Amino acid sequence: MSESVYKVIELIGTSEKSWEEAARSAVERAAKTVRDLRVAEVEQLDMKVEDGKVVAYRARVHVSFKYEG
Repeated sequence: MSESVYKVIELIGTSEKSWEEAARSAVERAAKTVRDLRVAEVEQLDMKVEDGKVVAYRARVHVSFKYEG
């Protein structure tokens, strides 16, 4: 078995609808510019509040991909 190295980056996705959509948007956006994504791990969930109302959901996500360089 060959050895591999993976890099982990932190992303914050946002959504007006849900934490799931916020996390999904972070991963799907990263997939447009980063090759070979392997694992996405939700680290933290929070909400943006304005005038006492939730206006956005945010998901902090760690994404790993195979390091080639």
